[in-house]
Amino acid sequence: MIRAAGARDNSDVNDAALLEGPEGLRHTHGQDGGAVVVKIRHGAPPGFFAAEARGLAALAASRTLRVPEMLAVGEHGIVLEDLGTGRPTDEDWQRAGAAIARMHAMRFDRFGFDAHGWCGDSPQDNTRDVDGHRFFAERRLQRQGARAAASGLLDGSDRRALDRVCDRLADLIPAAPAALVHGDLWTANLHACANGALALIDAGAVHHGWTEADLAMLTLFGEPPSMFFAVYEAESGIDASWRERAPLYNLYHLLNHLNLFGASYLGAVRAVLRRYG
Repeated sequence: MIRAAGARDNSDVNDAALLEGPEGLRHTHGQDGGAVVVKIRHGAPPGFFAAEARGLAALAASRTLRVPEMLAVGEHGIVLEDLGTGRPTDEDWQRAGAAIARMHAMRFDRFGFDAHGWCGDSPQDNTRDVDGHRFFAERRLQRQGARAAASGLLDGSDRRALDRVCDRLADLIPAAPAALVHGDLWTANLHACANGALALIDAGAVHHGWTEADLAMLTLFGEPPSMFFAVYEAESGIDASWRERAPLYNLYHLLNHLNLFGASYLGAVRAVLRRYG
């Protein structure tokens, strides 16, 4: 068990002791009396919580949107600052849109990350690549497609359609630089703190990737209010045409959900494959 860089002094021993508790998620207090969230999963894959800790550190270093302070992490759990739960105002959504635009403005020379991660319970290959289209095709779409085919969820026709989508990515998605992205940015991971301010949580999928992919996932399972996107677009200088490409980016997450939760997502996957493949 280790303490996060920048965590409060002398918290590593006592806060790490919280990871010896029963499996599950609980709200309690850390060694200094502050409210904490403890997530414990005894059967977690190796590196699962370490990936979340790395992602949180990368997001925190951007000094844009708030993230929970990481107090301790171990093989089977993590201790985080408890941000509370509140109701965001219009101004909170606007500030969040501007903050994520600033986060996305951070540029990197390669796609990927310094270690592999997790998108939900799926391993995420972050091997670095200078080519964003190749990275997304090989490290994201094809990895999920191969997994789904191996379990019988995709048939040969589906795989051929996925291959065609991957072959056409450079024509379908404009070239863009690698940026700091959350990687699993559905609406629940844009968390409203006790004071209503928005924060980023569940950071195991953080990497350097396409900013439009982050935006697209914010539309997959509900979406923030329009003012969030209006401020984001004004701050970043992009237009709303990213929405036309959202199904392509979200194909990765639909394939991931197909692998994690089964055939109920097959129709949505095939709809994207029919449209682009």
